[in-house]
Amino acid sequence: MLAKILPWVSMAVLDIAAPIVIYDVATDAGLGDVPALLLSAIGPALSTLLSVAIRRRVDEFSVFILTLLAIGVVTSLFFDDPRLLLLKESAVTGLVGLVFLGSLLAPRPVMFLFGRRFATNGDPERLAWWNGLWQYAGFRRTQRGLTTMWGLGLLGEAVVRVVLTFRLSVPTMVVVNAVVPAVVLGALIVATVLWARASRRAGEARAAAAADQGLPA
Repeated sequence: MLAKILPWVSMAVLDIAAPIVIYDVATDAGLGDVPALLLSAIGPALSTLLSVAIRRRVDEFSVFILTLLAIGVVTSLFFDDPRLLLLKESAVTGLVGLVFLGSLLAPRPVMFLFGRRFATNGDPERLAWWNGLWQYAGFRRTQRGLTTMWGLGLLGEAVVRVVLTFRLSVPTMVVVNAVVPAVVLGALIVATVLWARASRRAGEARAAAAADQGLPA
């Protein structure tokens, strides 16, 4: 139970609350917007490292997140305008969305790799089972559909935040950048779970119908 709750607690505390609190404390202490924004990234960074430490394993998903984290840290050093620094967050999200959509042209889309990470937890037998599911057309459609949903969702979120960056104040955007990605991520996760369950039920129904007719599943 604790293992299921901990990621959500980590998101609420480190990814959402921490950036807002750190930014407010830093600016109240007299730091400028840019140093305060750089410090506010400590929470999300700790959240990512904590996830890797708990799992004690670095897989495709962890490498992907750590790479984005490293890119964000390095590129942040070249910005002296707070709005450009805020735009950087949106740019990274938009880039991730494009990676999702671009992976539709690859042999396996991104969501197949991410799904394998969460569905198998690295167990060799479950890995073989997950990889074997690719032979089914319904499973392939689901993975490509989920990848498209995530790509468009992340890209859309990035565009919205870019627009808001030029319309809202920097303190307000700190809150937006902390809350909106978490809300979008939560919505995408819920939609993914519901879609996967519906796809599994449809697959089981097709297998049952094939068995009744004496056909291979």
